[in-house]
Amino acid sequence: MTQYTHSFKALMLAAALALPSMAFAAEPAMVKDGILVDHKGMTLYTFDNDKGEKSACNGGCADNWPPLKADASAKPEGKWTVITRDDGAKQWAYSGKPVYTFVKDKAAGDKTGDKFKDVWHVVPE
Repeated sequence: MTQYTHSFKALMLAAALALPSMAFAAEPAMVKDGILVDHKGMTLYTFDNDKGEKSACNGGCADNWPPLKADASAKPEGKWTVITRDDGAKQWAYSGKPVYTFVKDKAAGDKTGDKFKDVWHVVPE
């Protein structure tokens, strides 16, 4: 075999090994109709009482406003960062603000939590 053939095979092997890890590097959310939604299409919200990258929504609050959970191996990318909640769980934050869904949103695209008590807001693109 020529040097070119060996190099080409090595390159193809490296690409094949890298492909599975790249498939899981998707952002935690996507844009739909100008707002951020999770991968199920559920609207994402921010909470005005959160300070910096610290969630103020714990206990019963988190039951109604589930945090957008991040895997322990999740890495920051672009505007997305990972914070640690009071219970030790990981949560995604967008542009420095933790993000949540809302239990009263029943279907993809629902935005019933927007402006709730003037402290919950949809996350714009």
